[in-house]
Amino acid sequence: MEQLIQVTTNDFVTNMQHSPIRDAHPLGAELSVSNLLRQMVSESDGTACDVLLRLLNGPPSVDHYLRELGLTNVVVATSEKEMGQDELAQYRNWATPEGLTGLLRILHEGRGLSVPGREMLLRFLTETSTGPRRIRGLLPTGTRVAHKTGSSRTVNRLTRATNDAGIVTLPDGRHMAIVVFVSDSAADEVTRDAVIAKISRAAWDYWVEEAP
Repeated sequence: MEQLIQVTTNDFVTNMQHSPIRDAHPLGAELSVSNLLRQMVSESDGTACDVLLRLLNGPPSVDHYLRELGLTNVVVATSEKEMGQDELAQYRNWATPEGLTGLLRILHEGRGLSVPGREMLLRFLTETSTGPRRIRGLLPTGTRVAHKTGSSRTVNRLTRATNDAGIVTLPDGRHMAIVVFVSDSAADEVTRDAVIAKISRAAWDYWVEEAP
C-alpha cells in the first residue's frame, strides 16, 4: 500500500473531469497506492482511478476479477479519461442496481479482500465527500454510510448518470445495502439528488420499522 507510483501529466483525465490530484500537482507527482485508493474512493478522482487501472493492466483485468467473484451485472470496459474524451464511452461501463448490490454484499461479507484491505476500503467509503445530498441526504445525522457516488457531466441539459451505492448502518446494528441510479435525466441536480435521498429514506424507514 505504501509503494510509490509515478503519476504523470499523461495520466491526467480531461480538464472537464474531476481530479484533485491533477489540480494539486499540475506537473505530476509520486503518490502511494493507499493515497491513490483514498483519492479514487473518497474524492472520486478520475486520475487516481486510471492510474490504479494501469497498475492492474487495464479494465479487462478488473472485469475478469469481478467475474471470479461471481458478478455478471457489473462491467468495467473503459477508463475515466476515455469517458471524458467521448460522451458515449461511459455506456461501455455499466451495472445494474442488483449487480452493485451483489458487490456491496461481497464487501460486507469480507469476500475477495484481506481483512486490512476491507477495513481500509470501508473507511474510505465512509469518508466519501461527494454526494452529501444523495443517500445520506435525508438520513438521521450521524448515520454511518459507506458509499460511492457516480456522476456524469450535464451536456445539452442531459445528465447521463447521477448514482449512489452504499451500505447504511441501521440503529440496531444491522446493515442495509442501497443502490440508486438516475439515468439520462433532464432534471436539475437538486431534483436528481433528492430522488436518491427520498428512496434512501423510504428504505431506512421500512427497515427501522421492521426491526424486531
